[in-house]
Amino acid sequence: MDEPFAVWAPRAHELSLLAGGRTLPMQEHDGGWWAPAVEPPRGELDYGFLLDGAGAPLPDPRSRRQPDGVHGLSRTFDPGAHVWQDAGWASPGLAGGAIYELHVGTFTPEGTLDTAADRLPYLAELGIHHVELLPVNAFNGTHNWGYDGVLWYAVQETYGGPAAYQRFVDAAHRHGIGVIQDVVYNHLGPSGNYLPRFGPYLTEGNANTWGDSVNLDGPGSDEVRAYIVANALMWMRDYHVDGLRLDAVHAFKDSRATPLLEELAAATDALAAERGQPLFLIAESDLNNDRLIQDRDLNGDGLAGQWSDDFHHAVHVNLTGETAGYYADFESVGALAKVLRGGFFHDGSYSSFRGRHHGRPIDTDRVTPGQLVVCTQNHDQIGNRAAGDRLTATLDADRLALAAVLNLTSPFTPMLFMGEEFAASTPWQFFTSHPEPELGRATADGRLAEFAAMGWDPDLVPDPQAESTFRDSKLDWGETRAEGSVHARMLDLYRRLLALRASEPDVSDTGIWPQVEFHEAEGWLRMKRGSIVVAVNLSEHDATVPLPGEPGDVLLATSPGGPDAVAGGITVAAASAVVLRVPAS
Repeated sequence: MDEPFAVWAPRAHELSLLAGGRTLPMQEHDGGWWAPAVEPPRGELDYGFLLDGAGAPLPDPRSRRQPDGVHGLSRTFDPGAHVWQDAGWASPGLAGGAIYELHVGTFTPEGTLDTAADRLPYLAELGIHHVELLPVNAFNGTHNWGYDGVLWYAVQETYGGPAAYQRFVDAAHRHGIGVIQDVVYNHLGPSGNYLPRFGPYLTEGNANTWGDSVNLDGPGSDEVRAYIVANALMWMRDYHVDGLRLDAVHAFKDSRATPLLEELAAATDALAAERGQPLFLIAESDLNNDRLIQDRDLNGDGLAGQWSDDFHHAVHVNLTGETAGYYADFESVGALAKVLRGGFFHDGSYSSFRGRHHGRPIDTDRVTPGQLVVCTQNHDQIGNRAAGDRLTATLDADRLALAAVLNLTSPFTPMLFMGEEFAASTPWQFFTSHPEPELGRATADGRLAEFAAMGWDPDLVPDPQAESTFRDSKLDWGETRAEGSVHARMLDLYRRLLALRASEPDVSDTGIWPQVEFHEAEGWLRMKRGSIVVAVNLSEHDATVPLPGEPGDVLLATSPGGPDAVAGGITVAAASAVVLRVPAS
């Protein structure tokens, strides 16, 4: 319903609008929609809804601003007031360029969108194609990861609110960087979620990992799905976002013939055609099912991309030796080779962690490697460790360099987690700021119980509610200026790798699956992408890696001496990698 202050509230028997200090009656219309019965005030004002004679107003489910937090009044916001400066922006789409995942609250000391924008020249010089912001929709408190949002249309006020978000995207585009927004449509946070007071947004008793599931297929789900689709389009239309990352779509409980994912993809493609700019959706999914990214005319959902956690797991195990939990099946060079060849490790194979077979093979004739987004670190894989420790806490510089090479020379779309490029030593921990003491205690106790069940030392787990946990997770940008340090070495390597990915067509081409060979006992792996060969020695001793032809130019080597040519191949130093060009065969 396209009227000012219209709200879908089929559960209300009586509804009033409190706007600008005035209480106005509302009239019910078809389908459970309500609209003001008299002309409402205009301009910027605070407002809320009074349901069934309640004394306290509730915020608008489609609120654009919550200046006093998610329990306070909403405030009107005109997205058309911003004068955009990005008319010359041409989005590259999801085409294999590097993504940089960042959390606004810990990316800079101030933790705002405006100060994050100040770092965009650094990211442009680094060679980043897209920044991916962790969720920015309004949540209770002053800081958390963003996955406890309750008002999906509002930008968190402590980050700067919606106007700051527009300034950030505009600045990113001026620096040649696209923006991907992480959105959460599978659950709502535990505090400030008033949506069930208005209508059947949730399906009670049908819970996923985080609480009651969003109602995608029950009575009233037409409007719930429309609410989600409209929100997705809002980011792309009103904020000029280039793509969305859809959180944990495997948690959707959706039995309808046309899944929500397919509906979202179709709406995104229609808006992209209207605007003449690529727009795309990336799914986080642990199902290992390429149906998500198959074309809709082939009965797929038609999304542009999806995450492949198997790549992370295979790299992590081969570099750290950690094999607990879901890492157990990845303890081999062969596991890494399999992922590089086909995108998934579990492609119908037995998963010991799950106690069952898992996944299905990717149809490599119809799916390109660039449709898979991969990483060696991300917010989940770091933040869900007991101490929130990065790879820098475990690996030396040589093995950190191997992680960088495997990620940035892969045939997939690589993603970095903020600070990874300079080997940030700061942890990234799980932090919350629930104002309700009982919720804060429950969160902390739940975190301890979760890690105790996994065998982690509870003394390693910081208190999520402690201000120090949040503060310690902020990046230390002084590390980028530490000459002669591991930070300087890694930053130089990442710059060279990103430049190589941009300049070498056979590295930037993410449309062709690579040829991969390996030797389990000797610990080496060789990946060939056109005329480019990446030779990786994961072992603690020098290894001779055979080449498909004579060695040509060495484009990059992580060890100071570089490789030595031998008959039929090269000798690669322990824990090092070489990228070289070989003559066409």
